[in-house]
Amino acid sequence: MPDTTQSGLLTVRLVTPDRVLLDATAAAVELPSISGYMEALYGAAPLLSELGAGEVRLHGGSAGEQVFFVAWGFVEVLPERVTILAETALHPEEINVPEAEADLQHAQKLWDEAGDEQAKYDEANAETRVAEEKIASAQGKS
Repeated sequence: MPDTTQSGLLTVRLVTPDRVLLDATAAAVELPSISGYMEALYGAAPLLSELGAGEVRLHGGSAGEQVFFVAWGFVEVLPERVTILAETALHPEEINVPEAEADLQHAQKLWDEAGDEQAKYDEANAETRVAEEKIASAQGKS
């Protein structure tokens, strides 16, 4: 892991259950929390947040300008480090757009069949958000 104690850069790690996608430094990290986007900078107050679905954007440092699609998990922000533990994380070019479009259609079907069950609406909304964010990320529109 890079030493960032005097650099003003964050050490950023992006990990899924299958692999480590990123271990680098960055000047800033934009993250999709469950309640909206946030940005982590060097020296930030400690924070633990649930990830939503969307794009992680890294600016500056050894990471340069990079974008990753993530869905669900947690992020820990410390003054010198950001650790992203994601259920799903992909480079935009790894996204299978036809599969994401099929997922979006499946989510719409779940929505249509939910009836009076709130849990089914919640599941449909979550699946819709992931599919829409994946498509947008693959197309460079987020």
